[in-house]
Amino acid sequence: MLAQHQARHALEVAAAGGYHLLMEGPPGTGKTMLAARLPGLLPDLGDADALEVTSIHSLCGTFSPEAGLIRRPPFESPHHTASAPAIVGGGSGTPRPGSISRAHCGVLFLDEAPEFPTRVLETLRQPLEAGYVSLDRSGAHTSYPARFQLVLAANPCPCGHAGSPHSRCTCTPQMLRRYRSRLSGPVLDRVDIQIGVEPLSQAELATAAAGENTETVRARVLRARERTRSRLEGTGWTTYRQAPGRWVRERTAAAGRRLTRDLDRARDRRQITMRGYDRVLRLAWTLADLAGRDQVCTEDIATAFTLRTRERHG
Repeated sequence: MLAQHQARHALEVAAAGGYHLLMEGPPGTGKTMLAARLPGLLPDLGDADALEVTSIHSLCGTFSPEAGLIRRPPFESPHHTASAPAIVGGGSGTPRPGSISRAHCGVLFLDEAPEFPTRVLETLRQPLEAGYVSLDRSGAHTSYPARFQLVLAANPCPCGHAGSPHSRCTCTPQMLRRYRSRLSGPVLDRVDIQIGVEPLSQAELATAAAGENTETVRARVLRARERTRSRLEGTGWTTYRQAPGRWVRERTAAAGRRLTRDLDRARDRRQITMRGYDRVLRLAWTLADLAGRDQVCTEDIATAFTLRTRERHG
């Protein structure tokens, strides 16, 4: 874990911009531990968000009145065997909030994401875009807030050993295709940061330097968020993830047309979709804010593209 520099950096960027994150790698590489650290990097909830989150948890029976308003971002990690109503919301009579609403203003972590039913994963598309979930039952229509950060963890294949130099993968090509297809293109296209997490060798573990503690990284995240709020003052948005693609493209073009030359080529070659193109630019501006720069640079865009396009195993 100590030497997982790219993974820790990706987590910091995700916290600074409120981005969705996918980590793919063999078992034991620290994906679950990284996901559990994300809420600790996020700022406290403001009054309006704290009231919404507290109301949802009160409705679910998971709120203790003695503790007062919930001020810390919640963390929900449903098991892949959980039913669709448990995750999305539902039940008999008036639909009740599910995990995605209990994760409102916090983190929804799906460990072993490809093991979740495809129907459940596809239902995430609407809340990921709209920030709420609509539930229809006979005689009842209910909407609940569901503005969460999605974190997905996945093995490279069903057995977990694809691409490993130390263990032999036992999966057939058909099994591999079926496993990977469970995370559909439309779902993955909405995930801003997609990285591979590799196991550490004994030599890397022996020479690994101690990583920064949570408070140090959190302070940097909060400074970046403050810079972002200052840049977006008057727009009604607080993060770049909320800003429309056209606005982000225009702002980047104003910083210099040459900045997106390589990214434009990748789009023209269909290496990235238009939605992915805009997500790369949003990530780049967050990287600039983390570095304390007034303008985005080509290095920010190149790094953002790397964070967006992981290498697949196998």
